[in-house]
Amino acid sequence: MITELKSSKFCKCKELLHEQSQLEAKAVVEGVNPGRIFVDDVESPASGLIWLGNNDGFFFIGNESNGAFNNELNHFIDTVIVPEARKIGLTWFEGIGDHIKWEETIKRLFEDRHLGSWDQRVYTLQKGDYKGNSFEPAMEEGYNIVKISERLFENSDQSVENIEFLHSRILESWSSLNSFLEKGIGYCVMFKNRIVSICFSNFAVDNIHATAIETLEEHQGKKLAQKAALTYVEECLENNLIPYWDCMDSNKPSIAVAENIGFKNIFNYTGYEFKIV
Repeated sequence: MITELKSSKFCKCKELLHEQSQLEAKAVVEGVNPGRIFVDDVESPASGLIWLGNNDGFFFIGNESNGAFNNELNHFIDTVIVPEARKIGLTWFEGIGDHIKWEETIKRLFEDRHLGSWDQRVYTLQKGDYKGNSFEPAMEEGYNIVKISERLFENSDQSVENIEFLHSRILESWSSLNSFLEKGIGYCVMFKNRIVSICFSNFAVDNIHATAIETLEEHQGKKLAQKAALTYVEECLENNLIPYWDCMDSNKPSIAVAENIGFKNIFNYTGYEFKIV
């Protein structure tokens, strides 16, 4: 029977994580970022399903050949996951294996669900590989970079017109602003009292920080994300943190930014999706 673990028992899943597991899965198990975990046995789990707190996907961890877990998955998804997903407007189930052996299991288990797939690349940046200083872009007049701080987030003087943009992005991945400020870092690009681009740690484990970047559509094409990423990366390296960059294989602009800065591709993986009806 698949059962939800209490957050106080997430530590029981540490041994289920692959050595080269995606950072998001590790961050939930470590209790750094919010999420839910469903397992075959709450006292001695062998396999599990992690639902990221930002609703950005599900991770399969542990033994991919565990019949007791696998045989229940479809029924569990239909009766537990799907109804809850519908309540929050989630229309796709996006599943990722914590290690490569899960891929064949996922394809077999969900072969009747019109399963689609996509490829991801994971990069990290070491201090000795950084080459951002050689091509740092200039920003157009009127733009400036501000560090994400408690003062900025609270916006008590209401000087930032679209502060909810920052609120929503930070609180998608973090349980609170204090949690983010304690364990993450980030920067905003401002233009006329509006946040138009952000780059911040959306997941973190130990000294490794996953990088999230977003630029409002009307301000894209000005290399704002690249500028914010460079500022973010420089602070990471100054504090002996390792930036972690996870992007779709088809996202050539994101790959170009990462590789131009000096990020190295450390592993790739495949994600799978099906429509929630």
